Amino acid sequence: MKKLLAVCLLFSLAVVVKAQKKVSLFNGKDLTGWNIHGTEKWYVENGEMICESGPDKGYGYLSTAKNYKNFVLTLKFKQEANGNSGVFFRSSIEGTKISGWQAEVAPLNQHTGGIYESYGRGWLIQPKAEDEKYLKEGEWNEYKLEVKGDEVTTWLNGHKMVYLKDAKIGEGNGFIALQIHDGGGIKVRWKDIKIEEL
Repeated sequence: MKKLLAVCLLFSLAVVVKAQKKVSLFNGKDLTGWNIHGTEKWYVENGEMICESGPDKGYGYLSTAKNYKNFVLTLKFKQEANGNSGVFFRSSIEGTKISGWQAEVAPLNQHTGGIYESYGRGWLIQPKAEDEKYLKEGEWNEYKLEVKGDEVTTWLNGHKMVYLKDAKIGEGNGFIALQIHDGGGIKVRWKDIKIEEL
């Protein structure tokens, strides 16, 4: 009985330690810990982070103040209007010209979960056509991105979308950023943005 109790205690401790490794990147109140790039709109409303096209209808980014190399990122997003956006990782920026890789967030059948290299090789991998259906238009979606060494994996609503092994990504380093695509009429809501460094 004592052995069983000790094992249960150790297991509970391990779960608590694991949970403490996850850190929230968004406090639900303001954009503390993030940097705005471009003239597009980023604001907080009802505990949600919102990106919306501004008058310039250009690209816009909201980047973490800190760089992240190996991590598991989880978040929720809801697309309104044209939901063309994305989650950049191991990235850097000059003005609104971003270098790095993007885990796509886009309208239905436009490759949410795929990996795109900005100002480089373009699409590196897209989800299979049959996996595009896992996006819930107009609803909250759960997104997970794991970046470790030269490997990247994405999940959408608990479904594995893509896995990519790429030497160039393995050499990369930089911040995480959320994107507004150019063209105008874009609005995306974000919440529960959490990271676990590996």
